[in-house]
Amino acid sequence: MKPSRDIERLIEIMAALRAPGTGCPWDLEQDFASIAPYTVEEAYEVADAIARGDKLDLKDELGDLLLQVVFHARMAEEEGSFAFPDVVEAITSKLIRRHPHVFGDARDLSPAEVKVLWHRIKAEEKAAKAAAREAAGLPPLQEDRSVLAGVPHNLPALTRAWKLQARASTVGFDWNNARLVLDKIREETGEIDEALAGGDKAAIQEEIGDLLFVIANLARHVDADPEACLNAANAKFERRFKGIETKLEAEGRTAKEASLDEMEALWQAVKKAEKAI
Repeated sequence: MKPSRDIERLIEIMAALRAPGTGCPWDLEQDFASIAPYTVEEAYEVADAIARGDKLDLKDELGDLLLQVVFHARMAEEEGSFAFPDVVEAITSKLIRRHPHVFGDARDLSPAEVKVLWHRIKAEEKAAKAAAREAAGLPPLQEDRSVLAGVPHNLPALTRAWKLQARASTVGFDWNNARLVLDKIREETGEIDEALAGGDKAAIQEEIGDLLFVIANLARHVDADPEACLNAANAKFERRFKGIETKLEAEGRTAKEASLDEMEALWQAVKKAEKAI
């Protein structure tokens, strides 16, 4: 089987990998739940390639992500739920339906009018989805009327915290400014101190969770993405620690052979050199 630019070839390859008796044993034993973590991982690898500005790697990572879509669609086709063309039809229909100001007659709309139209279309889609479930003999989805409904559970925890608090703020459940959030952070660190003194691991973990939750809220109040903030901090730590290793390597040593005081001194030197640039 030769490679191709045609999506049909990818679909054929996936079908061959899942063919009983002749397919790949690993691919054959997978199901939706076992593949889902790979789908999330590939999405992150796409984002990483974008962050690094590596377009060659981005091409490969987008291919890996597309494979995840084809994999899920193939498994659904095997059980008679839907197939890849149905996935394509679903998204193309949604894009056309949600953009009548581009593909329909609703032209020259202001951003505010587009927002109103978007919400009306979403409501219509919800009603149509409920009717389709009823026609298929499926039970209606349990409607969650909470302000917090619809925030995906599989989001990174910091991002989900940000979104939950943003939702709550729409009904006024929020601090008025960032400094009040900062006061809450100080309060939470005090509670961690008490938990540490008590030695209760479960209590310590709970208080750390509370602190992270409030820190995500602080990021929201200053219009910062908490994931981006933490990623930047990770990159800074990685860069500086590797700087320590480079300096030790020049002395013919490794980090394992250096004392904590030596590494701290080198850390401060690397930090000072960065700020001098």
